[in-house]
Amino acid sequence: MAVFLYYPWLFPLLATIFGLIVGSFLNVVIHRLPIMMEREWRKECNDSFPECQLDIDSSTYNLSVPRSTCPSCHTLIRAIDNIPLLSWLLLGGKCRQCNTKISARYPLIELLTASLCLLVSLQFSFSYFAVALLFFTFVLIAATFIDLDTMLLPDQLTLPLMWAGLALSLFEISPVNLQDAVIGAMAGYLCLWSVYWAFKLLTGKEGMGYGDFKLLAALGAWLGWQYLPMVILLSSLVGLVFGIIQLRMQKKGIDMAFPFGPYLAIAGWVAMLWGNDILNHYYRFLLGA
Repeated sequence: MAVFLYYPWLFPLLATIFGLIVGSFLNVVIHRLPIMMEREWRKECNDSFPECQLDIDSSTYNLSVPRSTCPSCHTLIRAIDNIPLLSWLLLGGKCRQCNTKISARYPLIELLTASLCLLVSLQFSFSYFAVALLFFTFVLIAATFIDLDTMLLPDQLTLPLMWAGLALSLFEISPVNLQDAVIGAMAGYLCLWSVYWAFKLLTGKEGMGYGDFKLLAALGAWLGWQYLPMVILLSSLVGLVFGIIQLRMQKKGIDMAFPFGPYLAIAGWVAMLWGNDILNHYYRFLLGA
C-alpha cells in the first residue's frame, strides 16, 4: 500500500485499466446471466411439474462456456479481437469475418465501467474499502443493464452485494458500523416492501418487483440507514425524469411498466461517492435560508 502513497496517480491508472477489463466481462454477465436463469427456471419447472415439460437446451452454458462468437456468422472471437474498447475501434465496429456491425453498447459499457472506476479512485484514496467500491460499481452496472433488458434484478447480484456490505461493516473495513449497516439492510427492504403492498392493496396491481427491495437492502448495507432517504429521493427524481422521457419517446400510456432498479443503482452510487457533499450543501442551504 505504501507505493500508492509515493505514486498517488497509480491507483487511478490501475483502477481504470481494471475497469476496462472487467467491463468486457460485464458484457458477458449482462448477456448470459438472464439466459442461465431462464434455463434454471425451466429445469425447476420440469422437475416440479412433470406434465409441464418445457424445452431445455442441455448444452453447457455459463459465464465462461461456450466461448464468445459473432452473433451473425458464429465465428469464434479471437483474443486479439477481444481487447476491451481497442479491438472494437480497430475493427471499425464490425466483425472481422462477416463485416456485420457490432453493437456500440459493448465498448460503451467498457468505457462506462472504466470511467466510473476512475471516479471512485479519484474520490477515495487507495484502501481495502476503495477496492471494494470498485466491485460495488461492477455489480451495480451489471444489475442496471440486466434490469433494463429484462426487468429482472437477479438474486445472484443483489444478495451477494448485500452480504458483502454487511461483511465489510463486520470486519470494520467499511466506514459504516455494523449496527447502521444491518438497520440499513432491514429498512431498505421493508421500505419498498411496504410501498409495494400498499400500492397493491389500493390498486390491485404490482408496482415493482422484489428485486428492487433486495437492491435497496444492499444499498442500505453499504451506505447505512442514514442515506436511504437520499437514495429513495434521488432514484424517484431520476426515475420520474427518465420515465417521462421514455413515455413521450415511445408514445405509450402511463401504465407502461419500466424498471426502477437502474435508478436505485444510480442514486446509490452517487450517494456513495458524494453523499456527504450533498448533505453538507443541503444543510448550508437550509441555514442560509
